Amino acid sequence: VQLQASGGGSVQAGGSLRLSCAASATFSQYHMGWFRQAPGKEREFVGAITWRNGKTDYEDSVRGRFTISRDNAKNTMYLRMNSLKPEDTAIYYCTARAASRPTPITRVASDYDYWGRGTLVTVSS
Repeated sequence: VQLQASGGGSVQAGGSLRLSCAASATFSQYHMGWFRQAPGKEREFVGAITWRNGKTDYEDSVRGRFTISRDNAKNTMYLRMNSLKPEDTAIYYCTARAASRPTPITRVASDYDYWGRGTLVTVSS
């Protein structure tokens, strides 16, 4: 499956953005996730959502500010980001994990099967 993230941009601290991730294949067969990579840092887990019941998990620093949702009919996943902070500046990647896997949600990047190219989010103070 091919993934395309979009919606990144520049915003001031405290602002909001909504990222989208469009998938080329039957979206409902995959659990989905978001990761990010800041300059000079390793890629880190942001959040994930299961394919069937939409159960979510978030990294502690974004919980309560970010919300992941998905529209299986549109083959699209979203990441709503509120109260953005300069430390949220990063390239954001969407990723997919086959629904047949035994563990629906994982925070480990290597557990995901497909990756999009990423979209840059810049938050200024």
